Amino acid sequence: MKQYKIVIARTVWKFIDKQTKKQRDRILKAVYKLPHEGDIDTLTGYEGVYRLRVGSYRIIYTIQEDILTVEVLDAGNRGDVYK
Repeated sequence: MKQYKIVIARTVWKFIDKQTKKQRDRILKAVYKLPHEGDIDTLTGYEGVYRLRVGSYRIIYTIQEDILTVEVLDAGNRGDVYK
C-alpha cells in the first residue's frame, strides 16, 4: 500500500487543538488513516474533494495522487463545515 504524506491546514490544527484530548486523539487517528480508511464520501458539486466523518465532526480534504499527498482543508462540526 502506498504511503501518503498528510498536510493539515493551520485552521484545522486550531480546530483540533480546541477539542478535548479524547476527541483530538480520535480525529487525528482518523486523519492519519487517510485516504483509504474511514467513513469517506465525495463532496457533491466539488471534483476531487472528499469528506471524512468522525462522529459529529467532518474533515474536508483532497488527494494529490501524483505526489502521494492528502491535504486536509477544513474541519468542523457537521452543520458548520459545509458553509
